[in-house]
Amino acid sequence: MIEIGPALAVAVVLFVVIGSVAAWVGRTGLEREIPWTSIRAAVQLVLLALVIGYVADRLWLVALFAVVMVITASWAAAGRLAQRSDPQARRARATVRDALWCAVPVALPPVLLVAGLMAAGVVRPNGLSIIPVVGIFLGNSMAIVGLAGRRAHDELDSRRGEVEAALSLGFTRQPARLMVCREAAATALSPSLDQTRTIGLVTIPGAFVGMVLGGAAPWEAGVMQLFVSTGILACGAIALVVTTVLVAADRL
Repeated sequence: MIEIGPALAVAVVLFVVIGSVAAWVGRTGLEREIPWTSIRAAVQLVLLALVIGYVADRLWLVALFAVVMVITASWAAAGRLAQRSDPQARRARATVRDALWCAVPVALPPVLLVAGLMAAGVVRPNGLSIIPVVGIFLGNSMAIVGLAGRRAHDELDSRRGEVEAALSLGFTRQPARLMVCREAAATALSPSLDQTRTIGLVTIPGAFVGMVLGGAAPWEAGVMQLFVSTGILACGAIALVVTTVLVAADRL
């Protein structure tokens, strides 16, 4: 699909520069984060390319790799949650407690779904099957937990008076907070819904393209992409609900 060579390397560097300049011009405060994130991604992809072949045929290493993925995703989601819009509520960094609680909605949906799929024979018990599927579901859950949690907290911060009003009417703390933050948190699932709704019309997913380029029939690639997209929605919905409940209960 693309030619790998010096021109591609220049294009990647230009993407990073363009993104950083756009963020700087727009005064988003992300002009430094974009290059750092890109460099980190490059390093991690090189490491993945070196490790994946060795890990793939050893199930205990696959399990260990999945644990590393869960820890990293939980820390990332906790870090996003620590970035509040209200300066008085903002924390400098995520704590171990935050990451442990984030691990519940981040890791629980992918682990349960992949375990069920393996038991049903849908996902093969090898690294080249388990790691990509877990990674796709885990990455989506991580994004939704961070986004849903932050939006729920921001809503609770801005509508503190409504929570207090509900408490004065006899509601207990968790239901009162849940009434206020549930709708805002639910918007975290919108990007996944939009991508699935417009699949094949607006977005041509990577899994579909990769399978076709690898020699699979288009209908086989379509079935695989449908499996991925519906799995993402399932994991995302569970992660959203669990995150909202944990925020309402003051666990996140």
